[in-house]
Amino acid sequence: MSSAGFAIVGAAESTRIGKVPELSSVGLALDAAANALADAGLEAAQVDGLTTGYMPPANVAQLLGMKPAWVDNTVVGGCSWMNQLRNAMAAIAAGYCETVLITYGESGRSHGFLPNVLDLGAPGSIEQQFDLMYCSGNRASLFAMPVARYMHETGMTHEQLASVPVVQREWAAMNSRAKLREPTTVEAVLASRVIAWPILRDMCCLVSDAGGALIVTSAERSSDFPKPPVYVVGTGSSLETGLMSPAGVEDPLRPGLVRRSAAQAFGSAGLTPADIDHLMIYDAFAHTPIFGLEGLGFVEFGEAGPFIAERNTAPGGRLPMNTNGGGLCYAHSGSYGMLCMQESIRQLRGEAEAQIDGARTSLAHGWGGFWSACATIIFSNQR
Repeated sequence: MSSAGFAIVGAAESTRIGKVPELSSVGLALDAAANALADAGLEAAQVDGLTTGYMPPANVAQLLGMKPAWVDNTVVGGCSWMNQLRNAMAAIAAGYCETVLITYGESGRSHGFLPNVLDLGAPGSIEQQFDLMYCSGNRASLFAMPVARYMHETGMTHEQLASVPVVQREWAAMNSRAKLREPTTVEAVLASRVIAWPILRDMCCLVSDAGGALIVTSAERSSDFPKPPVYVVGTGSSLETGLMSPAGVEDPLRPGLVRRSAAQAFGSAGLTPADIDHLMIYDAFAHTPIFGLEGLGFVEFGEAGPFIAERNTAPGGRLPMNTNGGGLCYAHSGSYGMLCMQESIRQLRGEAEAQIDGARTSLAHGWGGFWSACATIIFSNQR
């Protein structure tokens, strides 16, 4: 999709993240929506498009006082809101609406993950018939075998894998909203208990309550809003297999869906990995930024573990990545892709706590299911 004609004019997270027991998942989505509308200087009734995930759009519209002309509820896991952004852009281009609110909330810590088919599969699905007997629905177990095989084939060490949360804790230390802000070490990560070898506790994401919302419109209208626009200059997406098992992916160590999504995003933006100043890769586990760096083309196969361990993505490194602390250290409410985009937008607005000086481009990449789906968005503060 050609993306240069669209801009984010409102962006916000829920007022609180982490542990917010007084709000449901819908409450977190509404809170984030109200914050994003205020950020854009809009009333809900002025917005004529709405997307949500895991909750009925009609309920959200009613509670916000909206009467949207266009709605979407695409759900493919944690990258759903990146796909919804692509859908919103298509709807605006088609003339179905002018301005779209994309809102998300999930009370993963206080009230449990939203009920959906991502964990156990739909009745009669491949997941129900074949995958559950091997993993019992344990998320870490789903990834453990491909990660172990990757380490065997590439020679990546357990110490290099452990360096991912160590580096991201350094970014989190600069972020007042991050859950885990105290420094850690490779030795401390390796001393944490085994969840599903080689994945250890400190290599797993947080469980949080959080919400986020975006407002997107055409670039032509973006000067009508109070905040500097952040342009969507490239997008990509791909879907390859069922939601549960990476064994269904054609090559779990070199997921083709990542390469396809990257090719679409870079192609539509007219950019290459060398043009990216800032990077957000969904990190439900320590290995997902490693697979993302390689699939997106920033490094070659087998190079990402050493690349992170050598501090290329750390504060002061040449490719700042997951600067809010990521799902490992900032917050992870169950479907983290929305929060990846929020940090990209903060960086390009110059509003991030761990601000990257001179950042002009940011790439946000999200996953859905377990190597099931992915989406890639390239933002810029230059049209």
